[in-house]
Amino acid sequence: MTDKCQGNGGKDIYLPEMATIKKVEPLTEMEMLFDIALDSGEELGHMPGQFAEISLPGIGEAPISISSSPTTKGMFQMGIRKVGNLTNHLHNLKPGDKVGIRGPFGTSFPVDTAMKGKDILFIAGGIGLVPLRSAIHYVLANRDDYGHVYILFGTKTPADRLYLEELEEWGSRNDITFMETVDKGDSDWKGSQGVITTLMQPATSVDPKSTVQVGMDVSGNMPGLDLVPKNTVALICGPPIMYKFVLIELKKLGVPFENVYISLERLMKCGVGKCGHCQINGLYACQDGAVMKYSDVIDVKEAI
Repeated sequence: MTDKCQGNGGKDIYLPEMATIKKVEPLTEMEMLFDIALDSGEELGHMPGQFAEISLPGIGEAPISISSSPTTKGMFQMGIRKVGNLTNHLHNLKPGDKVGIRGPFGTSFPVDTAMKGKDILFIAGGIGLVPLRSAIHYVLANRDDYGHVYILFGTKTPADRLYLEELEEWGSRNDITFMETVDKGDSDWKGSQGVITTLMQPATSVDPKSTVQVGMDVSGNMPGLDLVPKNTVALICGPPIMYKFVLIELKKLGVPFENVYISLERLMKCGVGKCGHCQINGLYACQDGAVMKYSDVIDVKEAI
């Protein structure tokens, strides 16, 4: 193992670079979106699916997914949930404040290799949209390189939905299929209700006369998934419990497991495979992942 970052000019993996908060935008009551620029003026040098370590002197450090695509220049974005001491402090930052950045680290989604020329199925549960958003933006910025694009997004409640303006924009596009659902709606919610697997029905099984709010897109239609399974690459990120059931549905749809990529960001800490905190049997989520091909870990106990 080398002591250099995997995507950024051989920078020292242990030494944070100073960076400046450029913009802070609330996403929900618990999540905040940060625009960050390295003080060196260089690009972060990440690929979709990678993460970086963000730190505050005297407070701590944590691995956070990079939410923006490398096609966006001059800054990068992190969507950060308020869950502890460091993230509480981060949520109090304002434009102009400084943070430390190490990275990027980890593996990435194969946007320039295995995904090219394929139909793409994004499946995001809750905050799992944060790392997938980088890949979504990359695919949409290079739209002609891919086939049909499906984006499925599920949250617990309407209040948990992220990137609201982008969800609306995705739903209005003619060159992608966007569907979303919430586990439980409120009095204002008119869309689909149910777990995310309710969106994973083949088009031939969807009854257009059904009055059940399952699998609707943002226009109130129920298109279903008209997949060519062997030509489809699926990218999944969400809470651990979601993976098991999504993978069952993908198997029913006939998507080969070698075409399925999962993001396993559980338990990561140092980001460079030194602390052993994220070890899954013989794998390190921070180095062998966080993005892994499912067929490579299907027999690895505790990976899913």
